[in-house]
Amino acid sequence: MNNEELLRRSLAAVWHPCTQMKQHEQAQSTPLPLVPVVRGEGLWLYDADGRRYLDAISSWWVNLFGHCNPRINAALADQLGKLEHVILAGFTHEPVVQLSERLSALTGNTLGHCFYASDGASATEIALKMSFHYWQNRGRPQKREFVALAGGYHGETVGALAVTDVAIFRDAYAPLIRAAHVVPSPDARQAEAGESAADVARRAAAALEAFFEANHERIAALIVEPLVQGAAGMAMHDPEYLRLARTLCDRYEVHLICDEIAVGCGRSGTFFAHEQAGIRPDFLCLSKGISGGYLPLSTVLTTDQVYAAFYDDATARGFLHSHSYTGNALACRAALATLDIFDADDVLARNRARGDKLEALLAPLAAHDKVRHFRRRGMILAFDVDADAGFGRRFYREALARELLLRPMGNTVYFMPPYILGDDDATFLAAGAAAALEAALK
Repeated sequence: MNNEELLRRSLAAVWHPCTQMKQHEQAQSTPLPLVPVVRGEGLWLYDADGRRYLDAISSWWVNLFGHCNPRINAALADQLGKLEHVILAGFTHEPVVQLSERLSALTGNTLGHCFYASDGASATEIALKMSFHYWQNRGRPQKREFVALAGGYHGETVGALAVTDVAIFRDAYAPLIRAAHVVPSPDARQAEAGESAADVARRAAAALEAFFEANHERIAALIVEPLVQGAAGMAMHDPEYLRLARTLCDRYEVHLICDEIAVGCGRSGTFFAHEQAGIRPDFLCLSKGISGGYLPLSTVLTTDQVYAAFYDDATARGFLHSHSYTGNALACRAALATLDIFDADDVLARNRARGDKLEALLAPLAAHDKVRHFRRRGMILAFDVDADAGFGRRFYREALARELLLRPMGNTVYFMPPYILGDDDATFLAAGAAAALEAALK
C-alpha cells in the first residue's frame, strides 16, 4: 500500500489510542497528522514513500535498541522454531524461568518472585491486587485503600485509573473508579525561592508522613513512579523522596509499589530507578522496554514475605489472576535478548555519555527565553515551553516536517531516544528540535 491508501484504510478501520479520531480525518491538513509506517531500521521509521522519521520517543518509550535490531530478531527467530507459547498455569518453559531468575538477580535477589502479564496497566493492577490480598490473608482486611502521588499515572484500565491522577484519563470514568488518596508530588519544579529539589522531596514526604499517621490502619500500599512522573510532564524528583517514603512505609506497615514501567530498564541512568535511592520496593512493576519494544510483556516482582502470605493449602488464598498469554515464550525470549545487549554493550555507561552529549547539544535551546525547567534524568530530557495551549500540536507537526518523532505532552517537550543514539544523530535531533520550537512559537 502507498501512503494515501494506508491512511485512507486506517482511518476507516482502526480506532487509534489516546486520539480524538476527528482530528485525523483531514489527513495531512489536520494539526495532528496520521503517519503511515511501513518499516523501521535502527533509530528510523519509514513511510511508504520513503520519508523517514527519527524515533526520538522510542515509540511510546518502549524501543531500547532500535527497530529491527538484528540480535533481538535472531533470538526471536530461534525461539519461533522451538515454542511460541504455552499455558503458564500448570506448565513452564525455559525463557520464563531464565527471565525470572535474571530479573531477580538484578534486584540482588530481594525481589525473588515474578508474576507476568502483557502491559503496564495490568502490572499496576496485579501489584494493587497482590497488596490488597496480602493484607486479607494476613488477617488485616481493613488495609484496603491506596495512596498515589498528585499527577501520577499508572495506566488506563479501571483499576489502574484508581491510582492515576491525570484528569483527561480519569474523569470520564470517575463513576467506575474507587479512587485512591492523593498526596503531594515531590516534583522539583515546585521549588520555592531558595529550595533545592531535595527540599521539595522532604516537604512532600512530610505531607506523606502526616497522612500515614492519621490513616495508616486503612492503607494497603503507596504507589510511585520513581524519579520521573511521565504523564505529569516528565516531572522529576530527588531520590530523597524515595528514601523517606521507604522509611515511612516500613514504619506504618504500608507496601511500597515502584511503578518502573516507563523509568526502568536503564531509562533513569541505572537499570532500576529506585536503585538511585538505595532502596528496594515491596512490588516492582516493569513493562515497556523490558522486551526491547518488540512484544507485549509486563511483570511484577515481589518479596519472599509477600509470596509466603499466599502459600497455603487453600486455593482461595492463592493469587488467582491470569490472562491467556501470561509469560509468553516469545516475549520472554525478546526480554532475554534485551538483557543480553545490556550485558554485552555496557549500555548504562554508554548511556551516560549519550545523555551528556545530547544535553550539551540542547544547551542553546535550554537557554531560550520561552523554555522553562530544562531537566534530565539519565536518558530522559525535558523542558516546558511558555506558550499557548495549541503549542504541543504545532511542535509535533513541525518536528515531523523535520524528520523527527517528538510528541509533546501539553507544553512539555521531552526526549527519550533509543540507546543507540550516535553523535551525528544527536546533532540532527537537537538542531531539528530547535528549529521546530521556533516554528511552533511563530
